[in-house]
Amino acid sequence: MQVLNEQLLVLEKEHGNKGAIDEIFRSAHTLKGMSATMGFEGIADLTHNMENLLDKLRSGKLNVNQEINDVLFRCVDTLESMVESIIAGDNKKFDVSGLILDLERLEKGGAQPQVAAPAPAKDSSADKNNKDDSPCDGMMKEHLDDYGISVLENAKNIGANAYYFKVLLDENCVMKAVRAFMVFNTLEKMGDVIKYIPHTQEIEDENFDREIIVYFVSTESLETIREAINNISEVKVFEECELSGTEEIEERIVQDTSQDGTEELFKSSDIQKSDGGASQQGSKDNKFAQKTVRVEIGKLDKLMNLVGELVINKTRLEQIHNAGDGASLNETIEQVGRITTDLQDIVMYVRMVPIEQVFNRFPRMVRDLSRDLNKEINFIMEGKETELDRTVIDEIGDPLVHLIRNSIDHGIENSEERTKSGKNPEGTVRIAAKQEGNSVLIYVEDDGAGINTDAVRRKAIERGVITEEEGRTLSEHVINNLIFEAGFSTAKEITDVSGRGVGLDVVRQKINSLRGSVHLESKRGEGSKFVIKLPLTLAIIQALMIKVKEEVYAVPLANIDETTSVYQDEIKNVQGQQVMVLRGSVMPLVNLAEILDVKSEMEQEQELFVVVVRKGEQRIGLVVSELIGQQEIVINSLGSLLNGTTGIAGAAILGDGTVSLILDISTLF
Repeated sequence: MQVLNEQLLVLEKEHGNKGAIDEIFRSAHTLKGMSATMGFEGIADLTHNMENLLDKLRSGKLNVNQEINDVLFRCVDTLESMVESIIAGDNKKFDVSGLILDLERLEKGGAQPQVAAPAPAKDSSADKNNKDDSPCDGMMKEHLDDYGISVLENAKNIGANAYYFKVLLDENCVMKAVRAFMVFNTLEKMGDVIKYIPHTQEIEDENFDREIIVYFVSTESLETIREAINNISEVKVFEECELSGTEEIEERIVQDTSQDGTEELFKSSDIQKSDGGASQQGSKDNKFAQKTVRVEIGKLDKLMNLVGELVINKTRLEQIHNAGDGASLNETIEQVGRITTDLQDIVMYVRMVPIEQVFNRFPRMVRDLSRDLNKEINFIMEGKETELDRTVIDEIGDPLVHLIRNSIDHGIENSEERTKSGKNPEGTVRIAAKQEGNSVLIYVEDDGAGINTDAVRRKAIERGVITEEEGRTLSEHVINNLIFEAGFSTAKEITDVSGRGVGLDVVRQKINSLRGSVHLESKRGEGSKFVIKLPLTLAIIQALMIKVKEEVYAVPLANIDETTSVYQDEIKNVQGQQVMVLRGSVMPLVNLAEILDVKSEMEQEQELFVVVVRKGEQRIGLVVSELIGQQEIVINSLGSLLNGTTGIAGAAILGDGTVSLILDISTLF
């Protein structure tokens, strides 16, 4: 599905790209084969018709044009919806007849498709009248033993019918054994198979041609059975006869009639029915939609080796304990420490996946949005190989979609405006990712109109987000970043603000929940850049352990700029806010003892420790009692009761078994 989308985008730009057409054809063919094998006929039919059109394009009988591209894109969208429906297990029916008609029309060079007259239904009475001319009687005597023939001949006495079918598989059939299985499975739901040719072993080994012969008993009509078989992809009824009548044969009779070596494929239809119910329940439980990560085998080998070393050292520790050998104890503890660090690293990297799988959804979205808005967009993606924790990958997609849509919808001007401004008529939107220390930076950048700072300032004052005094004194950067405030999410009066701000508070909340940060850099008339900073992993982090009086807290190292100290008499008070001067800059101070409600009184001459933390471009100093040191901690959730507590991101269990709360710097701001 991904290749189909990617190559269609290539084909749209380069109509003569044979490589893209070949890739699209191969993907459609693979999808057709897999879906038909699994019995998803809607997908198989649609991809089969796509194949027909693509084959004409490959052979040069047709040339690619925009209409063909648009129809193929619609096909891919429908296929994606059908696959999602299968995963969800909701058995939703999709009408693809309109798409198939469009594909057939384009295949014929754009002419309206010829509607074939319906084939006259076969008259079963005619079959009976022509029974002498039919090969069925002769075939029956050739294929069945006397007992089997007598069962079929006496079936009418019990009010059932007996049938002979010769089924042909498509000459390009990919998996003949699976097709045969699907034929038998379909028939078993409507009656019982008395005899089939070829033998079971030949079917399993695919050691047979395209032909399958079946003797079958059922109370269903010939037309119903024929239609059911013909509905199976790559399978058609070639020859059919109604015999002298059938019944629902007991298992004993079925077994007796297969004495010549042909075994019955399904021993009990009851088992199938019960299994079918279980399968349906399984699909409702969405058992296939599990979150998975593909892991290189080399990483798993290393993981296994490290666990092996850990077990060896565990045994050694037990021996040292029994022997009381203190010297060997230190050496073993050091070795266990090294193994544990390596183990932690490899487990973290096992959880890492490239951000490419998030980025890959964007080119198609940009293409559709640019066409809807009638804007020319050059979309650039960089750093797709950058890896992030799977948990972060699962959550970051929606915020990025929103930021890209904002850039295209409200950042990039239309072609006429850009030309008047002396810009390239084609706007550029760029998304890039790169690793920086223990964090990943993601940029969403456009060369559009940028933010109207004056309009943001007016709207912020109107909404009560800032005061008029703050509006005059705050920097342009701080004003622009007010669009992340919830007060802007419903703004409609000022167009260039309302578009830029709709829902950005939700983006910030989502990124904050991932212990990340987002800020905006913008220059009027030149464009805007959203900068997202995310931790590499949400499982294990580096933290600075601090003390606030007698309580121990953890501050994530990714949020810390530096640590320093200040004396009580160096602290100043500006408009009710304590501040200190750090290398010529005024920095606000926050007393953690007050914020966290820890009883603490600081003496006048006491030297205070300050942890300087950052959120975007803002910095504050956290006043603490003591700096303990840097430590790797495993993050534990506080559970549903305490989740979302302002200022607290989770908890860590320390070496002595005590629990330390992890500070959430973004909400402390």
